[in-house]
Amino acid sequence: RFEAALQEAQQVDRLLQEGPADEYLEEKFPLLGVPITVKEAFALHGMPNTSGLVSRRDVVAASDATVVSRLKQAGAIPLGVTNCSELCMWYESSNRVYGRTSNPYDLQRIAGGSSGGEGSALAAACSVIGVGSDIGGSIRMPAFFNGIFGHKPTTGVVPNDGQFPNARGVRTSFLCTGPMCRYAEDLEPMLRVMAGPGVNKLKLDEKVSLEKIKFHCMDHDGGSVFVSPVDKEILQAQKKVVEHLEGELGVQVQRVTIHKMKYSFQIWSAMMSSKDSDGQEAQLFTDLLGDHGKPVWPLWELLKWLVGMSSHTLPAIALGLTEKLMKLNPGGNAKLVSMGKSLQEEMEALLGADGVLLYPSHPTIAPKHNSPICMPFNFAYTAIFNVLGLPVTQCPLGLSSEGLPLGIQLVAASYNDHLTLAVARYLEETFGGWVLPGKV
Repeated sequence: RFEAALQEAQQVDRLLQEGPADEYLEEKFPLLGVPITVKEAFALHGMPNTSGLVSRRDVVAASDATVVSRLKQAGAIPLGVTNCSELCMWYESSNRVYGRTSNPYDLQRIAGGSSGGEGSALAAACSVIGVGSDIGGSIRMPAFFNGIFGHKPTTGVVPNDGQFPNARGVRTSFLCTGPMCRYAEDLEPMLRVMAGPGVNKLKLDEKVSLEKIKFHCMDHDGGSVFVSPVDKEILQAQKKVVEHLEGELGVQVQRVTIHKMKYSFQIWSAMMSSKDSDGQEAQLFTDLLGDHGKPVWPLWELLKWLVGMSSHTLPAIALGLTEKLMKLNPGGNAKLVSMGKSLQEEMEALLGADGVLLYPSHPTIAPKHNSPICMPFNFAYTAIFNVLGLPVTQCPLGLSSEGLPLGIQLVAASYNDHLTLAVARYLEETFGGWVLPGKV
């Protein structure tokens, strides 16, 4: 919507020339004139809202999602919408509507998903700030692969209304809408606007003393058979963070081993498919694939895909098949849900009012296109924190030997988003934050 955006920018110019004092404008329009992009899964008036589903190709949003409306009211100017994976349930942003999004640091690499278009557009300096959503790492993985900041807020603070697909049943506790941007200082003002009245649940006005934070560190999940080992350069980057915190802040970073993290993928899967407190079943992914039209049979779609006849992507079909298998073991799922609740209690107790956990954002640096299908469960490193409901900030840590972004997750107890945001700002100063693609 470039033409409309330019007209809105001209209106801002006129307002600044003729209008009231700067202090008034800053208070009323904290994001006045700031260009933003929005993940295509969110309704942005007049823009497509397909979520990469071919059957929704002609769907155009007639209104704005709540967070989009709030950002516009704060003065932000949307440039357009950005690509995502089919139905936002895969960590490579590719679909049969728009095609594939690439990583600006290396076009042979993925941009991540499902907010991959957002991560790529921000890293390439196309827009300044962006809107993402995250039910298994969909803000943090693209932020990591593209070397930018992304924040998954504490669950239930920022409204999810106006996106497709939206969460239903138990998943409403796991889906989070949050900010993505190149500079750490932009996370907080964006979060304030997006949260609206919900911001009162957070402690964003509390001054954070970094020396008083109790830092904890885990290098990996304990060796899950479903997940790749953590890349050496990611471990080295995390080690540098620990050394810097201990050397410069004088804090003691406590190494911890949380055994249940080894079952992150299984816990996430079981909790995603569990019933909510009212006994409502989680919505089936295959129902979403059909978008309330004809039912989609994953096995039949797989056969069609093999001969180039399916309108769905292979990851979406595979997820539909996996979902069927999950239903075959209700007893095992119940045990995993119970393990998840126990892990949540353990994490809240460990982190308390002043704790931050350092944890890898992903076991590998941005993989090459299509390769995630070989290691489909690597998103477990981000997904576990969705079902635990904890706030997490992904923070870039410079580039690898191949010129690809490195990063780290900063995790705090519920409603302590201010701690991870403060540490992200500090690490940006130390490690340089976002690096312009092609600069090195």
